[in-house]
Amino acid sequence: MSTFTIRPAAPADADTLAGFNIAMAFETEHRRLIPEVVGRGVRRMLDQPSMGFYLVAERAGAVMASAMVTTEWSDWRDGRFWWLQSVYVRPEARRQGAFRALYEAIRERAMNEGDVCGFRLYVEKDNEAAMATYRSLGMAGTDYRVMEELRPGVVYLQPGN
Repeated sequence: MSTFTIRPAAPADADTLAGFNIAMAFETEHRRLIPEVVGRGVRRMLDQPSMGFYLVAERAGAVMASAMVTTEWSDWRDGRFWWLQSVYVRPEARRQGAFRALYEAIRERAMNEGDVCGFRLYVEKDNEAAMATYRSLGMAGTDYRVMEELRPGVVYLQPGN
């Protein structure tokens, strides 16, 4: 298994992260995101740490994987869930421990925070490979389903999606 260095993402990583998000959306949901919108979204997160953070996994100086973390307050638990989002591993780095290294780094950071009560993520319902990976790390399915309503005028997909 290759060794990965985990570090917080920096503004210089914005284009890579946006590219990862675009690739992930197409690979998992066959959706073509609008690059300018994704780029703005990534840069906003990097510029506003109160929104969350990205970690990246590097090997030989190249970013091979990333994950974004945002938070959700749980009044039931008097603590925060950390949501793992925008998880992506370059195809050539898959099954080599990149996501495991990211997840372990996220777990370690959470333990140092004190009020993190757990981790959550959403996964495309047919992505069995990803679900197997998440289960191997100790995650389990829930009884919840995600529902949403987008504000009118929110455009993030290229025409024809």
